[in-house]
Amino acid sequence: MSKDTIILGIETSCDETAVAIVKNGTEIISNVVSSQIESHKRFGGVVPEIASRHHVEQMTLVLEQAFDEGQITWNEIDAIAVTEGPGLVGALLVGVNSAKALAFAKQKPLVGVHHIAGHIYANRLEQEFDFPLLALIVSGGHTELVIMKEHGQYEVIGETRDDAAGEAYDKVARMLGLPYPGGPHIDRLAHEGKETIDFPRAWLEDGSYDFSFSGLKSAVINKIHNAKQRGEMLKDEDIAASFQASVVEVLTKKTLRAAKEYKVKQVIVAGGVAANKGLRTALANAFSETDIPLYVPPLSLCTDNAAMIAAAGTINYWNGKRAGLDLNANASLLLK
Repeated sequence: MSKDTIILGIETSCDETAVAIVKNGTEIISNVVSSQIESHKRFGGVVPEIASRHHVEQMTLVLEQAFDEGQITWNEIDAIAVTEGPGLVGALLVGVNSAKALAFAKQKPLVGVHHIAGHIYANRLEQEFDFPLLALIVSGGHTELVIMKEHGQYEVIGETRDDAAGEAYDKVARMLGLPYPGGPHIDRLAHEGKETIDFPRAWLEDGSYDFSFSGLKSAVINKIHNAKQRGEMLKDEDIAASFQASVVEVLTKKTLRAAKEYKVKQVIVAGGVAANKGLRTALANAFSETDIPLYVPPLSLCTDNAAMIAAAGTINYWNGKRAGLDLNANASLLLK
């Protein structure tokens, strides 16, 4: 590129209001995230209407902070990238409409970005891609294996058929009386307990890279209920350790098998559950016995943020993809 490309990214797919400015898809100029965890914690999960209202309240403040921290002006911005889906439709609409208003007012190109593509490209902010690569995406709403043969090209080879891994974590955490979000609390407890309960592993039919965690979630809930009825004492730490062992084993073995079958040059991990210490350790151990490099982004880039949207948006912008002012939120947008 003869000139640096500077993209403004906006992310509001769930409960983080985020704005970032990224240069050439690899260098973060600013990355501001306003979290709503404290607001949703008392409800045990994200309340869509509350999330949308918070996005409306925070958008202008987060936008101004991103420009202040980046020491940059609108004249230097080449385009605006925004998450168009998937996610909570009300939350997405706040970001999409904000981006459209800014694109119109500032006369800047508008670029739509798939939320999962953003999670994948969070890795490129730390490490350049080497194709073909395999991406394991694990978050509250998604569990997928994606093959990429070049920038902006996605082939989903495996996805969840029911509960995503992060969703299962939150539901099990709720059964144990742990606060929202439950994933980090389960991870912490798992390291204090022992795998004393043989929970099921859903491998599905031979050769499938799809995932299913609904049966595991139900098995954990039934185990807790049955133990209470019998007056049997189960340690929360051991439940967490046994549950996490099941999730991690399935994710790790399927990722390793896919990496070998597709002869990839690189494996990357993305999404909020990528912050899980048990998963990071298991994947690192598994791939240490291969010649395939494994990359996991820092914790700050695992959870939802706008730098990842700007990074993915840069590729879309370079590939000539533009959205019109009729861009709409798409809660079930497919990755393709």
